[in-house]
Amino acid sequence: MEGKTKVMGKAWAESLRLENIASHRQTLQILLGKNKTCTFEIGCGHGHWLAAYAQQHPEEFCLGIDLITDRIEKCQRKKTKQKITNIGFIKAEASELLDALPPEITFTKIFILYPDPWPKKRHHKNRFIQTENLTRLANHSAIGAKLHFRTDDENYFEWTLAELKKHPQWRILNEAVWPFETETFFEKILKAKRDIVAEKIL
Repeated sequence: MEGKTKVMGKAWAESLRLENIASHRQTLQILLGKNKTCTFEIGCGHGHWLAAYAQQHPEEFCLGIDLITDRIEKCQRKKTKQKITNIGFIKAEASELLDALPPEITFTKIFILYPDPWPKKRHHKNRFIQTENLTRLANHSAIGAKLHFRTDDENYFEWTLAELKKHPQWRILNEAVWPFETETFFEKILKAKRDIVAEKIL
């Protein structure tokens, strides 16, 4: 009985995942419009960083995602209040959003700022930086696209370095300059930070 329950649970989870992907696909078609390239932030929080970036880079369309409804609502209010036209926000889980993304859309820049480090070893499987997710990102990134990762967690920093080093589609850039700075919500709380910049090569 326990085995049957697990199978049913997995089937339900997969069904929900497919529903989410279908919904995101419709939202993306409307949000992206004629844009074929974009700057992508995973875990955009309240949208402070991406909104500031979008205002300084009007030639780029910026897409931010987060899992928490309240955060996305604040992002939308920020977009409206500041009249930012080159930005969009979606409530989505990252892997589902990537699977929903139209194949013709490519990332030129990706930002992952202060993601949940899932510090307990048994929870490491929940970290976004995994081989399959790096592949998803690479498959939607232009050659030369940059992946920017920032964390205050030393273990997650080392984890990400290791994952990128072994991935054939990404190359770590040791001398890269961080392209844009504005203090995020988390940086006000967490002053320590470690940065990684990687380039899509295949």
